[in-house]
Amino acid sequence: MEVVQYIVKEDEKSGRIDKIVSGIEKEWSRTLVQQWIKEGHVKVNDSAVKSNYKCAIGDVLTITIPEPEELDVEPEDMNLDIRYEDQDVVVVNKPKGMVVHPAPGHYSGTLVNGLMHECKDLSGINGVLRPGIVHRIDKDTSGLLMVAKNDLSHEKLVNQLVAKTVTRRYTAIVHGVIPHDHGTIDAPIGRDTKDRQSMTVVDNGKNAVTHFKVLDRYKDFSLVECELETGRTHQIRVHMKYIGFPLAGDPKYGPRKTLDLNGQALHAGVLGFIHPRTDEYMEFTAELPEEMNQLISQLEKSR
Repeated sequence: MEVVQYIVKEDEKSGRIDKIVSGIEKEWSRTLVQQWIKEGHVKVNDSAVKSNYKCAIGDVLTITIPEPEELDVEPEDMNLDIRYEDQDVVVVNKPKGMVVHPAPGHYSGTLVNGLMHECKDLSGINGVLRPGIVHRIDKDTSGLLMVAKNDLSHEKLVNQLVAKTVTRRYTAIVHGVIPHDHGTIDAPIGRDTKDRQSMTVVDNGKNAVTHFKVLDRYKDFSLVECELETGRTHQIRVHMKYIGFPLAGDPKYGPRKTLDLNGQALHAGVLGFIHPRTDEYMEFTAELPEEMNQLISQLEKSR
């Protein structure tokens, strides 16, 4: 293990230790440093401290850089649809039916397995099973995801998600004919106490906001575009059900009688963010999958 020592300077007096340490090396993100502090890899005058410790002039900081943890997840050649890649970021168009990252007992066939084959470097902030993963989309939702190739990019992309500056627009087919052309659903989402595998709108849930507009109307169905302001688990699926227009094909939140689509008709078609290195806004578009195009053609004929 590499050990780095640093003496706190006068202009750093009363500064938080996590901020000071993350400023020593460009690649040491604040999130990574906080993890090191929590694990006891950062000490002040040979004593362990917390991330909010305020440093004094002359404090000796000892940083023991842990060896990178080897991934237990095997790379797999999955012929991923990568729409953009550079030294910091990958944008990938995930197909329907693919899980984003491995979970205990399920280590193969995920997007992460494919990314590890395509990309030699992925950020380690989310640990061994989720390298590079900044945000997720459900297994049966297709579309665009941004992936971080280093910790600094990861932190900057997450900060954009927190600041609600990332553009995320989805196309969905829902049950029912929505009478109004557009709207905003502002309803907190939390775990369903009756079904721990499901989310629902609850008073004490986390803030969740979805904007939608109707693109087309058919007999008994509507084609909508949903834009996320927040990114809660199953947010679009829960919100559209909440206002009475659940997603077609959704086995969890849809009606008992729905279309047999092997999962919800939902596609993450537009993704935009500020590049973590260049500060340039970038936006990507992924066309609808063939299955959704075929369904739309069928619905158009039924009008």
